[in-house]
Amino acid sequence: MKWTAVTVNLSKYRKAGQDLGIYFRIISYLVTGCILFFIILGMLGYAQSKWANTTPTSSMKGLAASVSSHFFTDMLGMELPQMKSDKQSFTFSQSNVAGFLFSLVTDLNLKDPKTFIAREMPGMAEDRSVILRKTTATRDDGPEDYGPKGDAIPTNGEGGSGSITANPTAPAEAAVQGPAIPAQAAQPPRTAGRNVVFIYQSHNQESYLPDLPGVKDPDKAYDPKKNVTLVGLRLAQKLEQDGIGAVHSDINYPATEKNFYYPYSYKYSLKTLQEASAAHPDLKFYFDIHRDSQRRDKTTVTINGKDYAQLYFIIGGKNPDWKENEQFASQIHQALENKYPGLSKGIFAKAAEGNGVYNQNFSANSVLIEVGGVDNSLEECYRTADLLADAITEVVLNVQKVDGGAAEGDAKDGGKKTN
Repeated sequence: MKWTAVTVNLSKYRKAGQDLGIYFRIISYLVTGCILFFIILGMLGYAQSKWANTTPTSSMKGLAASVSSHFFTDMLGMELPQMKSDKQSFTFSQSNVAGFLFSLVTDLNLKDPKTFIAREMPGMAEDRSVILRKTTATRDDGPEDYGPKGDAIPTNGEGGSGSITANPTAPAEAAVQGPAIPAQAAQPPRTAGRNVVFIYQSHNQESYLPDLPGVKDPDKAYDPKKNVTLVGLRLAQKLEQDGIGAVHSDINYPATEKNFYYPYSYKYSLKTLQEASAAHPDLKFYFDIHRDSQRRDKTTVTINGKDYAQLYFIIGGKNPDWKENEQFASQIHQALENKYPGLSKGIFAKAAEGNGVYNQNFSANSVLIEVGGVDNSLEECYRTADLLADAITEVVLNVQKVDGGAAEGDAKDGGKKTN
């Protein structure tokens, strides 16, 4: 009797089983990793909201607000083909994703050559911003601030040293800077003879191309005389007419600071704040006036047939008490929105490698305001300063009412914080 031998090759089944085991292990690791990631993220979010919410740029709300609407449209387009936009600008295209990852890892933007040398030249670094409050005029673009190029800022004393001046329109012979200030229909209550508002300019030589004959390069829009200081002066003059006692600084830091170094601008202006508050103990509200670096189409609005320079409110994200400053800025921002929608482009927080505080830890009632861009004219900025003064007046008078007109209390602390 013959027996038939049958040979079964189990090796291929064993290999398939091993591959299947590896597959399930990988899936298990990925699922477990995702679960742990979201658990940790939730715990960190809870801890942040409970104890460590010190910067707006670290919140998920700020992150979502900083992402453009185009991003979310593209996300929907991945599932709904009808919503896909131009493939060249598709958010999740290979080039866009690769560019994002490269920027995330290296902090360099392939489309912006300035970022390649910004670390070595701090004056050229652009502060990243996160929007806190939007308006009808807010777009995907945020404020941009590039430092001066080369020798754009003279440091040989041009423009004079400047000083800190109270009530800049008080003398009868004092000329109003720019076009005549519109007369008030009714004089509002004055601030009890006290000077409560201080206006200064940390980057005092930031200027505007239309007022600089022969200058076309926006990185050279700086001048020792025709600059943002005149906008600050106009604001102070209008506040005085509105009945708000104001103090203005036109100190020219490149002329007064030995070995002037542009990235130290806020260090220089901090001394100005301290000197002004010591000389005028009633000061309670502080405004640092700047000029943005964006072009005209992003910094101009037409109201009643006239062009106005638009505003950005900037909050220092590295200031531990940034929420107090944001609350103060939001009152002015809202007052503008109610009367002149589109004039304000919103409130932004900055906490980049630059300063990130902007001396706003000096007072809860302190804010940095950018008036117009490089292509706006001083006249357009003066118009905006007049409307801004009206909004500030409204907020200041409301604060006075809330404080019960406690002049003595304001005079003692001046709104300043103890560091």
